[in-house]
This record gives sequence, structure tokens and C-alpha cells, in this order.
Amino acid sequence: MSNRSSFNELLEVGAHFGHLKSKWNPAMAPYIYSDKNGIHIIDLNKTVAKIEEAATAIKNIARSGRKVLFVATKKQAKDIVAEKTKAIGMPYVTERWPGGMLTNFQTIRKSVRRMSQIDKMATDGTFQNISKRERLQLSREREKLEINFGSISDLSRLPAALFIVDITKEHIAVAEAKRLNIPTFAIVDTNSNPNEVDYAIPANDDASTSVAYIVEVMCKAIADGLSDRKMDKETAGEEQDTKAYSANEAEELVEGAKVRGVSKKDEEDGAKKPRKRTTTAKK
Repeated sequence: MSNRSSFNELLEVGAHFGHLKSKWNPAMAPYIYSDKNGIHIIDLNKTVAKIEEAATAIKNIARSGRKVLFVATKKQAKDIVAEKTKAIGMPYVTERWPGGMLTNFQTIRKSVRRMSQIDKMATDGTFQNISKRERLQLSREREKLEINFGSISDLSRLPAALFIVDITKEHIAVAEAKRLNIPTFAIVDTNSNPNEVDYAIPANDDASTSVAYIVEVMCKAIADGLSDRKMDKETAGEEQDTKAYSANEAEELVEGAKVRGVSKKDEEDGAKKPRKRTTTAKK
């Protein structure tokens, strides 16, 4: 994808529209092209450059086999993020950011294990031995846990990075990631501070089309990283097989040389050994 086509696509999805001038954050000044009718216009040339930079970094993270947690709880972004991240097997938070999600990760994991516990009770016959009221309570608890933690059930350890839509709304997630030195990628609008995150993508974070385009680019980069990781594993496996074959072949050659050496020595010893004379007895 060329820079020009990326620019045109971003223009079509409305990624250049910022907030009202009265609501701007001065830290976004380097990314603002101009203003029109009291609304800031984002410089899409810089958006294209920042998207490429973020895509390269997030691809390398995926290639290393680590997880990227997507965070988007605003109405116009949550369904888009959930759909696109499911396709690549990455965790996401789209309902509500639970306080301490990162800084108190072990407690969050307990809630996830509680879901598994209730599922086991439903299949091992425990539900048959409790009252209807208790079953209903457990079912409701399971539903609530599913809403809050179902999308991160496969996240067994802290994510390697966060991708955030609207850092002003998700300021708690940004603060927790910063505290733990977890890299952050984000779509940053003109009302936010791009210095709060490691990879800021200046763009409209309110339009669903703009969010969908940028999230799609990031997801594709992650998918490419996962594909490269698979190829790396296959290549490493082939190299290991080749090394093992070479080692076995070398061992066979050594053994063969030893056998040939022993045979040759036997021949030489046989040649050096004097022949016994046969004598006939005189009559």
C-alpha cells in the first residue's frame, strides 16, 4: 500500500476531522494542518507516517509470540474492535476497563478462573445437587464475568502492549500501562496529549469509519507478524532436522572409519605374522 493511497483512504474515512478549536490540546499542535469552521484538521501525511511506524512495531511484537491487548469502550468503536481482534486471536476490553486490570493482574486472573469453575460445575453434575435458586445465582454470576472478562480469558500473563482508542476516555488504562512500562499504541484526537503514549496515531477517534480503518491496519500487521512467526518456527525446525541428520551422518562416517581402520590393522597383522613351517617325521 503506497503512501498516496493510504492518504486518500484516510481522507475518505474522515480521519482528518479533529475536535473544536476550543477543546484542543496544545501538545497536538505538530499534527494539526489547519482549522475549518472552528474545527481542527489533522495532517494526514503525518498520520500515514505514524501508522506505518506503529504497524512495524506491533508486527514485531506479534512475531515474538506476545499478546497485544486492544482497549475501546466507546460506543462507536467497541463492536468494531471486538470483531476485528477476534479474527486474529488477540484479547480485548470493550465493556468497561476494570480498575487494576494490569497493576492487579493476579486478582483479575482469579475472576477468569472463577468462570472456569462455574463451567466445570455445570458439566460435572454439581448443578444437579444444588437448589434452583443457587443455580440461578451461579448462572448470573457467570454471565457477569463473561461480559467483563470473557474477552481476556486467554490472557494468562500481562500483555506485551496495549492498543487504545481514545486515550482521554481510557486514561486509567494508559496510566496502568505506563506504571508497568508496557508499550502503548493509540489513536489520538486533537483533544488528547500524544505524549502520554509511545506510538500516537493522530486521527479522528470518534468516527467509526476512521477507527475501523486504523484498527484493520494494525490487525493486518499482527496477522503478518504471526505468519512470520510460524515461518520462523518451520525454518528453525528444518534447520534442527538438518543438524541432526548431519550429526548422525558424521557419526556413521566415524564409525565406518573405525571399522575400516580395524580391518586394515588385522590385514597388516596377518601379513607380519610368520607362517608356521610344517615338518614331516622321518621314518
